Amino acid sequence: MEEGDILMRVTMAPSISLTEGTKTTTLVEKRLLKNFPEIKSIVTRIGRGEVGAHADPTNSAEAFIELNPVDQWRPGLSAEGLRTAISEDLESFPGIVVNIGQPIAMAVDELLTGTRAELAVKIFGPDSEILLERSQVLQSLLQQVEGSAEVQADQITGAPQLVVTVDRSALGRYGLDVEDALDGLRAAVGGAEAGSLFEGVRQFPIMVRFDEESRDTPEAIRRIVLESPSGARVPLDTVANIETVIGPRQITREDGERFITVQSNVRGRDIGSFVAEAQTLTDAQLDLPPGYRLVWGGQFELQQQANARFKVVIPITLGIVLLILLVTFGRLKSAILILLNIPLALTGGAMALWLTGLPVSVPATVGFIALFGIALGNGMVLVSFMDDFARAGRNLEALAIEAAGLRARPVLMTAMTTALGLAPLLFATGVGAEVQRPLATVVTGGLVSSTVLTLLVMPALHRWFAPRQGGHHSLVETVHEHGTKAKTVKKA
Repeated sequence: MEEGDILMRVTMAPSISLTEGTKTTTLVEKRLLKNFPEIKSIVTRIGRGEVGAHADPTNSAEAFIELNPVDQWRPGLSAEGLRTAISEDLESFPGIVVNIGQPIAMAVDELLTGTRAELAVKIFGPDSEILLERSQVLQSLLQQVEGSAEVQADQITGAPQLVVTVDRSALGRYGLDVEDALDGLRAAVGGAEAGSLFEGVRQFPIMVRFDEESRDTPEAIRRIVLESPSGARVPLDTVANIETVIGPRQITREDGERFITVQSNVRGRDIGSFVAEAQTLTDAQLDLPPGYRLVWGGQFELQQQANARFKVVIPITLGIVLLILLVTFGRLKSAILILLNIPLALTGGAMALWLTGLPVSVPATVGFIALFGIALGNGMVLVSFMDDFARAGRNLEALAIEAAGLRARPVLMTAMTTALGLAPLLFATGVGAEVQRPLATVVTGGLVSSTVLTLLVMPALHRWFAPRQGGHHSLVETVHEHGTKAKTVKKA
């Protein structure tokens, strides 16, 4: 659904500072406001506090983009086209990776898979190095699939760290222990509580630590002085090995198993066919060692769950419909002839989706289910009429032409009233139109094919499904008439 605004997630280098992150996001904002007159304002948030449900570091920013009314946009530019244009414009911006979506949609995606993208592919396995290597391969493979946008892998490395490894032998020579060395380091860099400040009933701790110049570089930390019990002053680098390394940025687990995520948005095609093509490509070219596996999630996972439910619900529904038709008509042939109207309706619905370029989505599937009911109703109107004429002994060839002409008005009225009722949904542009349009397209297209084929095909097929002359109308009526005859014989 089009929400009317855009949420853009900007990921920068893991080692970037808050100051540089602010400068970078400001440049991004100015660039977008200059290049896209459709944008009214941009507000960017860098990082998220650790007390929230989802903490974010300072290299992660979220830009909330407010758009002008659609009638003020450039001619021919759609909301999807605007998001694509913004993504393509920022591809040349150095040092960032963007993920563009909508606020509610991205929040739902994050609840599903922990990533703010339509598709999330997780690689599970025990070794972080192998996970990182395979994620880069998977990222390049997804970028080859038509329709992929903003493909990126999780940043699990790239965080600069200063590793201090104490030398126990050197500490012993100066009469120091590990706790003394680490306490001195912690107090100098992180701070130590030196007392408390009271304001009425409120109490605040007083923290002391070295000034910034004496603790903000590895060289300054090496010069931190430790005092031994004998009063000797020992520089930290004398009793410890201090080195700068690139360490892990994060370690993610699910059900106790380590994984890395490669996320992607899908533009210009349906997510089902995109995943099918991507799975074929990864099966052929992504070599995973034993103990490693891929899991495809996100909106695709929801679509698969919905399709799985449809595979159960639709056959059960058609079975119940067949049972009702059997009870109503008392003949399996009449019920089968009416059910044959469903494929005729499916043809028009599928053709309408193809002509309009819409994918087979969950709303479209719901539209097919609604179409089944309308098509069955039209079939019942025609078949019940023709069955009555066949029981009366009418010529079947003449009956086909006459029945199609006599029942044309009721069938057309049913189809036209439904089509006219759905017409506003076909041309809707407001909130929810993206969900309503596939449903209305399927039903309208199916009504056209179903109506035409019902009046042309079903009368021609009826001769092979027609009841015998003088046959009974339904099972209920058959039982009733048998019972009446039995009583009559008994009286005689």
